[in-house]
Amino acid sequence: MERYHLSDHSKKFMDDLRLYLFSSGKNDQEINEIAEELEIHLIEAEKHGKSIEQIVGTSPKEYMKNISNEMKTDYRVWVKYVPLIVIGTISFSILGDLLEGPLSYSLLQIIGTVLFSILFIGGVFITFRYVASNRVSRLKEFLIMLLPVMISLIFFWGLIAVNSIYKTPTINFNWLVSIIIGLIVLSFVVLFSIWSKTAVMLVVLIALHLPPFVLSFTSFGEEVQLIFGMVLTYLLIGIYLFLEIKKLNRKK
Repeated sequence: MERYHLSDHSKKFMDDLRLYLFSSGKNDQEINEIAEELEIHLIEAEKHGKSIEQIVGTSPKEYMKNISNEMKTDYRVWVKYVPLIVIGTISFSILGDLLEGPLSYSLLQIIGTVLFSILFIGGVFITFRYVASNRVSRLKEFLIMLLPVMISLIFFWGLIAVNSIYKTPTINFNWLVSIIIGLIVLSFVVLFSIWSKTAVMLVVLIALHLPPFVLSFTSFGEEVQLIFGMVLTYLLIGIYLFLEIKKLNRKK
């Protein structure tokens, strides 16, 4: 007997529901169970000529919200992913700083990096929930997904500027210790990319630090280098996200 395949519209809703529940901190196993149960209902509905709206209602956002409210928040999800993202964010800073010499961090940099991580994580999860629960065009979806990255990067560059003005206690490392720390965090980035099956961390790492490094060998002034560096960073990340979205669309 041939297996019935859901329509593209229903598949899109199922993907959005999974993304919404995941970004709401729900348990992976429970998400799969609810998705499988809903898929059965959708298959039966489509076989009888019914639309997805007759199953989930005219407001997908309300349907997702109601399901989310009925599920318990699995804090193990946050314990699992948040530290990885925080460590990954710190890795970006460390590997970039190694290009300029032995590592040295002020108290302001340490606090700012933690705040940067929280801002980025919060922005990504809010973005995921919004995109999943609202009907938006591919272009708008791309721009929305890019928003937390841009805001976080502006905060990151602002932190650098503030740190150059206000001096706070600093911790200095020699070259040997700096290289060891660099190798450790680089190994983390590579292993995380393999585990998550995505190159996003490597791409963001390159986008953040390669443009400023290359521009440092030019005759441009410091302000011009900063502006061009930010533009190139946004451009590289934007191109990567665009290619990833196109790849996902081809798989559907």
